[in-house]
Amino acid sequence: MEAFDVRGQTLGGDRFFVIGGPCVIENEDMVLHIARFLRDTCRSLGIGCVFKSSYDKANRTSLHSFRGPGLEKGLQVLDRVRKETGIPVLTDIHSAPEAAVAATCADILQIPAFLARQTDLLQAAGMTGKPVNVKKAQFLAPWDMHQSVEKVRATGNGRILLTERGTVFGYNNLVVDMRSIAIMKELGHPVVFDATHSVQLPGGMGSSSGGQRQYVAPLACAAVAAGAHGVFLEMHPDPDRALCDGPNSLPLEEVPLLLEKLVRIHQLK
Repeated sequence: MEAFDVRGQTLGGDRFFVIGGPCVIENEDMVLHIARFLRDTCRSLGIGCVFKSSYDKANRTSLHSFRGPGLEKGLQVLDRVRKETGIPVLTDIHSAPEAAVAATCADILQIPAFLARQTDLLQAAGMTGKPVNVKKAQFLAPWDMHQSVEKVRATGNGRILLTERGTVFGYNNLVVDMRSIAIMKELGHPVVFDATHSVQLPGGMGSSSGGQRQYVAPLACAAVAAGAHGVFLEMHPDPDRALCDGPNSLPLEEVPLLLEKLVRIHQLK
């Protein structure tokens, strides 16, 4: 299994790691608070971590949903996070021209699940030389992700993460097939389980997505037991007031206990 280092954090191999943060940048102070919390929690557990937040959520359900501060302001915030906390930063990109700009501040570029087949986007991300996290589309079988991997690797960039985030199962619902962890591992790259987006109910609240955060922990435990190298957790000081993905985000106070459980499960493999 191909592992790689990002700013002193090993992703893949035998060391468990977490990608975590708020869905979208709401304000600079909150983002820094969560980033420090994530760093300190993971240091205490001896695990790797990557901070994640988005400067623009271009695929919100409603035209009127909060999208974030935008590219320029958002990258300024993320740059401050990486400089002040010392941990790697990951963010979404939605178009090929964004890749090179985002790469000036972000350590890892993420391809959103809805865009996992977009050739120009995948190759633009790969050509930056930065690691690329490709989220498996909700409409793709796990074995189909080899096509997305090929598109990135064709640029000469082999630093790839693959993230499982659930599959469309009827209307406004997702289901997780834990076989996908093992199937995507066969592609030779570290596999992450997105425990919070996997409990999302897309469009389930009419003008926004719902979620069932009570199932984050059991699904995360199952995924680590199934062989996931790391987990992706959206977290927020007050999820019920979050401006994006609150119903499927974890309150900060629940994160340390869950990570302790996941570390113990990972150690049993």
